[in-house]
Amino acid sequence: MGTEETRAVVTLCLMAAFVDGDKHEREREEIKRIAEGLSKDGALHMPALYQDVLMKRVSLADVTTQLASADAKRLAYEMAVCVCDADGAHSEAERAFLADVRSSLGLDAAASAQFTEQAQALATVPLATAGPAVDEADLDQAILNAAILNGALELLPETLSTMAIIPLQMKLVYRVGKAYGFELDSGHVKDFVATVGVGLTSQYLEQAGRKLLGGLLGRVGGGLLGGLGKQAVSSGMSFATTYALGHVAKRYYAGGRKLSTQMLKDAYANVMQEAQGMQTRYLPQMQEKARTIDVKQILSMVRR
Repeated sequence: MGTEETRAVVTLCLMAAFVDGDKHEREREEIKRIAEGLSKDGALHMPALYQDVLMKRVSLADVTTQLASADAKRLAYEMAVCVCDADGAHSEAERAFLADVRSSLGLDAAASAQFTEQAQALATVPLATAGPAVDEADLDQAILNAAILNGALELLPETLSTMAIIPLQMKLVYRVGKAYGFELDSGHVKDFVATVGVGLTSQYLEQAGRKLLGGLLGRVGGGLLGGLGKQAVSSGMSFATTYALGHVAKRYYAGGRKLSTQMLKDAYANVMQEAQGMQTRYLPQMQEKARTIDVKQILSMVRR
């Protein structure tokens, strides 16, 4: 895609992030931070795009008319769906927005519905399918395995592979809580993730945005082997975030959920720094794992 189409896709994603008007202020700040962080490609002027969307200075028609190729239109719709799904099932406002996007882009209704159903299924996978770990060593290995898997998913060009990272992180937190005798629901897990400072929508935007600007997202045929390692796992965000979430959850639930909000945030920041330093060591394992993932089985993999 050219710069204009890339800008249009990113703008559409930002519109999707704010369409329900229900974003917490901390999530808005995270999205703003990510928009600024993705501005290394100066041609996109991400902070300006963020402001245009927030102030409603850009319309859906303005965006969709900039998408000329069929691949760009499909990718734009898929990313918008995933942004809406990142924090759970679609709201009425999100459903209406996505219907307008599909219609405005002139996409095939059946194919669009199929992708939307797959993304919704990923977003609503039951947490209880994750089995508890047996002991401390098993739990540590489960956290590392989850981090490697999510790092591998971040290397893949398919949109749904990026979408799968968040439910896998939520299932990991559930599994850790369960190991220490806490039966958690999705609301509690989302609160925990938000408390340590990880926004669901903003995390997806960051992961997908890095892939998109790196020319990896949506690539078909040779995209994996051609781009594998080139992005250094998009700065290793998925590996590091998953590893940090798992180990901070372990401290929190092992201690009977007595850590304060600030203590949780501090612990997450410290483990995140440690995990980012581990990324190079585990990159070969992420690459090998990426080569073995069947993207057609992503939903089945997350449901396990």
